[in-house]
Amino acid sequence: MRAMLLDAPKHPLRLADVEQPHPRAGQIVARVHACGVCRTDLHVLDGELTDPALPLVLGHEIVASVVDRGPGARRFEIGARIGVPWLGWACGICQFCLRGQENLCPFARFTGYTLPGGYAEFGIADERFAVAIPDHYDDAEAAPLLCAGLIGYRALRAAGDAGRLGLYGFGASAHIVAQVARAEGRRVFAFTRRNDVTGQAFARSLGAEWAGSSESAPPEPLDAAIIFAPVGALVPAALRAIEPGGTVVCAGIHMSDIPQFPYELLWGERILRSVANLTRRDAEEFLALAPTIPVRTTIAPYRLAHANRALAELRRGAVDGAAVLIP
Repeated sequence: MRAMLLDAPKHPLRLADVEQPHPRAGQIVARVHACGVCRTDLHVLDGELTDPALPLVLGHEIVASVVDRGPGARRFEIGARIGVPWLGWACGICQFCLRGQENLCPFARFTGYTLPGGYAEFGIADERFAVAIPDHYDDAEAAPLLCAGLIGYRALRAAGDAGRLGLYGFGASAHIVAQVARAEGRRVFAFTRRNDVTGQAFARSLGAEWAGSSESAPPEPLDAAIIFAPVGALVPAALRAIEPGGTVVCAGIHMSDIPQFPYELLWGERILRSVANLTRRDAEEFLALAPTIPVRTTIAPYRLAHANRALAELRRGAVDGAAVLIP
């Protein structure tokens, strides 16, 4: 099969012919129809997430159809359409798994990082961690739901019942979360890169009542904020924007260092927390919810061989919504 391989951090991906995967017990092999391009892929590519399983196939927003099953794998029929998200395996017996926090499992393995991903014509997965894709979405539309949507959904729940919600970094996750938040009756305030007039207009088109630079103060205090951009300097900015008792959620898997800030920004029972990875329960809940809103994903499609271009345009902030590779 054809796959885009990462041989070493900070190197471009290369198009290669590699052996198609063969399933072991409990595994499924699936033909990839679409794979989202996520900012986490950039963190792996840039070496900010260390010790990837090299040579590596990136990609963890995989929509595919099952073509082969290993011994004991019976959850999905041949031909079934599935999604393969970031969390690819957890031990099931550690203290975190036993209390429903498999996203914190110290032995967890991750698709497109420590397990093969979806920048390829075929992928392989533990069937227990794959999910059924709602019929409401075509392949490319569904791909961003599997990380941008799931992490955004988990971050939104971590923000509590905030009525005035700030979203810092209006990319793939925020454009989905904004729709969920508006459907729940929340008011959305979007923060983008400086002078990103296009991004601000995109945010307003999805229901944001205000959109401006992340360096700007919102027109009124917020109840909570979610930071999707991997920029540590946004933490004190978001704390400054929320009311006492509010919450700031850091939703990225990697962020630049948070600069020193005065205690008064945290004082007043403000909460600063992170969201780490996702769980299978997140996937079940969100993929059931998304079609009822209905969440609509905005995508920019790229051919598999153009993965480096997709990553470069994501890095520049030149993608409205989500980039998706189509093998």
